[in-house]
Amino acid sequence: MIDSAKAKELKNTAQKMRLEIVKMMGANKPHHFGGSLSEVEIVTSLYFYKMRYHPSDPQWPDRDRFVMSKGHSVPAQYVALAMKGVFPYEYLGKLKTLGACLQGHPCMKTPGIEACTGSLGQGLSYANGIALGARISKRNFRVHVLLGDGELQEGQVWEAAMTSSARKLDNLVAIIDRNHLESQGSTEDSKPLEPLRLKWEAFGWHVLEVDGHNIEQVCAALDTAETIKGKPTAIIADTIKGKGVSFIEGDFRFHNAPLTNQQYEQAIKELETTLEGEN
Repeated sequence: MIDSAKAKELKNTAQKMRLEIVKMMGANKPHHFGGSLSEVEIVTSLYFYKMRYHPSDPQWPDRDRFVMSKGHSVPAQYVALAMKGVFPYEYLGKLKTLGACLQGHPCMKTPGIEACTGSLGQGLSYANGIALGARISKRNFRVHVLLGDGELQEGQVWEAAMTSSARKLDNLVAIIDRNHLESQGSTEDSKPLEPLRLKWEAFGWHVLEVDGHNIEQVCAALDTAETIKGKPTAIIADTIKGKGVSFIEGDFRFHNAPLTNQQYEQAIKELETTLEGEN
C-alpha cells in the first residue's frame, strides 16, 4: 500500500505526463488525444510504482513487461519512457515525423517498447506468449497489458482470455481502460460490453474494479494482482476519455483529431494550472 507522500508524487508525475502528452502532440495535426489522456494514471502507476525496470538497460531479462495493446494510445507510454530516461526528451518533439523513433503506433525499434501493436485485439495474445515464456524460462517477471474497452469488441481478445485462464497465467495482468468511448461514439451503442466484470469472471479471471484516475486505487489493485495465484487478473479501470482537458473530456471526436492553435493554448493553460495546484 502506497503512503501519502508516494501518492502525491505519483499524482504530480501523472499531471506532468498529461502536459507533456499535449505539448508533444501540438496543434494542427491529428493525434489520439482521448485515449492517451484517459490512461495516464494507469501508465504512471506501472512505470513509477509497480514494475521492476532498469531505464539504463531496457532489455534487462528480468524486467517486468508492459504491452500497449491499444497501440494508438502509445504517446502516454512514450512520455513515461522519456521521463524514466530510456530515451532523450528530444525524441518527443518528433512524434509521427518521417524517420523518427516515435511513430503513431508502437514499434520494437523504439527503446522500451515490448511489442508492435496497433491492429486492435492482438495485444493480449502477445502478452500470453511473454507470460508463458517467463514460465518456461523460469523467470519471475510479470506481464501487464493495457487494452481499450472498444478493443474488447474484437473476438481475438476473448480467445486470448480463455488461453490466459486455461494456462493459469497468474503472472499476467490485463488492465482495461474503460473510458466508455471509441472512435465513433459510445461502446455501448456499438456492441455493449456490460456486464463486463461478469464476462471476465466467466472466462476464469480474477477481476478488480477501480477508479482509473485514482492513483491509490490503481496501485492497490496492482499490488493485489501480485497475490493472486492460479489465474490471471483483470483490472477494469473506469476512466474519462480525454481526462484533464475540459473540452476533450468525454468527447469521442477527439479520439483522433487535431487541435486548433486556440484549443492547444487552452489545453496547455488548463494542464499547467492543474500542475501548479498539485505542487
